[in-house]
Amino acid sequence: MAKILVTGGAGYIGSHTCLELLNAQHEVVVLDNLSNSSEVSLSRVQALANKSLTFIQGDIRDAQILDQIFAQHPIDAVIHFAGLKAVGESQVIPHAYFDHNVAGSINLVQAMIRAKVFKLVFSSSATVYDEKNISPLSEDMPTGMPSNNYGYTKLIVEQMLQKLAKSNAIWSIALLRYFNPVGAHKSGQIGEDPHGIPNNLMPFVTQVAVGRREKLSIFGHDYDTPDGTGVRDYIHVVDLACAHVLAIQNRLNDTGCRVWNIGTGNGISVQQIKDTFERVNNVHIPFEYAPRRAGDVATTFADNARAVAELGWQPKFGLEDMLVDSWNWQKQNPNGFMPD
Repeated sequence: MAKILVTGGAGYIGSHTCLELLNAQHEVVVLDNLSNSSEVSLSRVQALANKSLTFIQGDIRDAQILDQIFAQHPIDAVIHFAGLKAVGESQVIPHAYFDHNVAGSINLVQAMIRAKVFKLVFSSSATVYDEKNISPLSEDMPTGMPSNNYGYTKLIVEQMLQKLAKSNAIWSIALLRYFNPVGAHKSGQIGEDPHGIPNNLMPFVTQVAVGRREKLSIFGHDYDTPDGTGVRDYIHVVDLACAHVLAIQNRLNDTGCRVWNIGTGNGISVQQIKDTFERVNNVHIPFEYAPRRAGDVATTFADNARAVAELGWQPKFGLEDMLVDSWNWQKQNPNGFMPD
């Protein structure tokens, strides 16, 4: 059992990870500024786990609050989710993304050094890969210049953490490169609750299904893919959360920096998502084809062999589970964590 600080722990992936950490008998301290999340998610996590965690509302850019947390709690390791994550928004306000994602991460690392805590799991993204790479994407493939500022901030933090681990053998760092997290806990108590217009496909689909939005826009249907729509590697958020628990356990017993892709290794098209969602949930999704979005590539999916071999991780949920669980969450919570 370890005591884990989870930054951004009230968010979509963070809340599911907190639940899996509690289920694995770890103690959890959450730091979140609630700028794009809700404290309700953490109260539901505690009810589902039948265990308590410590919540501190605050910002990773605040050195004082970080020092207080490390002084008051004997933290063994950190899982770092906190940051801004909307690709489109990152193009409009790049300074905010560098402030939260890069400066915030540096601030966190400096606080860890002061507290002598050297074990860190970082929430990265498949957007760091060079767009010229052909899927399946493996960890050894070159990273590139991401087409959006969100991906660029993830790449900068990855490079900083890799250099940090090289500079001092005391560090033990994991970089988890996510593909496309979807789904929700099977209870329907926690799930993805984006503020405003969703940036990701799945909450857009479920909000159309529940009547909050008129129709789904499928961006691009002239890609070189089987049905012309973009192909991505969708992974159930609970499988992703479990990978964080295994990564923490791995880092507690090792040093250096390891990179792991967290995806299923299967490419699924946007059209397949819509059609399968309609079939398994018996709902209709009105949709339209729209022009391609700038920076989108035709096909992206993971080679996950390294995570399977080194972490003993295995995705347990298939596409139908992801779509049923997403709909179950949205049906139970038509307005997300906001009261009806």
